[in-house]
Amino acid sequence: MAAPDILNGAVPARAKVNLFLHVGDKRDDGFHPLQSLAVFTASGDSLRAEEGSGLSLEIDGPFAAGLQKEQDNLVLRAARALGEAAARPADARLILTKNLPVASGIGGGSADAAAALRALCALWKLDWDEGRLREIGASLGSDIPVCVPSLPSFMEGRGEIVTPVESFPRLALLLVNPRVAVPTRDVFSALTQRSGVGAILPRGRLRDCADLLRFLETTRNDLEAPARALQPVIGEVLSALAALPGALFTRMSGSGATCFAIFPDDDSCARAIGGFSRPPCPNSTSRMKRRARISARELRPALPVKSAQWADLSSERRELGRAAGKQDCKFNKRVRRKNRRCPRGRT
Repeated sequence: MAAPDILNGAVPARAKVNLFLHVGDKRDDGFHPLQSLAVFTASGDSLRAEEGSGLSLEIDGPFAAGLQKEQDNLVLRAARALGEAAARPADARLILTKNLPVASGIGGGSADAAAALRALCALWKLDWDEGRLREIGASLGSDIPVCVPSLPSFMEGRGEIVTPVESFPRLALLLVNPRVAVPTRDVFSALTQRSGVGAILPRGRLRDCADLLRFLETTRNDLEAPARALQPVIGEVLSALAALPGALFTRMSGSGATCFAIFPDDDSCARAIGGFSRPPCPNSTSRMKRRARISARELRPALPVKSAQWADLSSERRELGRAAGKQDCKFNKRVRRKNRRCPRGRT
């Protein structure tokens, strides 16, 4: 196996974005068959593996608290599974920096487990190919196999059948997470309508963004409706994204709650994130914008994503938003089309 990518001394666990997700009827083994197209950003979590006596995991980063109550983290299970397959003690000190929200529909836990497999292969000097790591990952979680290579790929079966896309355009993406957790189990339990897994997937090249959008228009995310029923703010996020100038396509990723918009280029994506960053106004048609001031931080781009921006909603900024909402300004579609900006309020 080739040496894993290293970012500041750590193996990256890239955020996974499901551009579409079709679900079939539950199988006899309890899993749902699916079809999906997954792409990856450069930024996300990161994991370091060092020599250690026994197996340990330390978690830091802005979303570390979301994992503190887990008794058996997926990263530890991946380490033990790899040690068992290699017939060696799973001795390592693992340090996970959690930059992605937990239960957010962008494969954070699966990406972390895949990063652990890659990092420990290097630490333990195992000359294993990605196929072998995908097999181990599939025994732990359906999303882990596609996260091992972290390349644009079609997913089938329950996720363990991974077909890399021969050619894929670079994209400008805006990712927005409303800071609400949506457990995958709850979303599947609420699922009532399924597209099935009979869609004909393009096996050739997706030459440009227009090719991709034409294909995506024939697809959907089956989990979006049940996720919106559980967390209505997802619908508000999608409406806000669709109203942004330049947005070509919007959808929820995975089981939510992260949503995305595709833009024609970096500049239009940057202008859109600027629109999200302004204070909300009382006449906004979106309740989300009335109650939340949205901050943004950039995700470094990587193939196939040309540029990815990240916006999040925090409870403390919601309080600032309520204060800013007292401004006497208008925020509607006509104003947005003219690129007017609301005056910035005091916070």
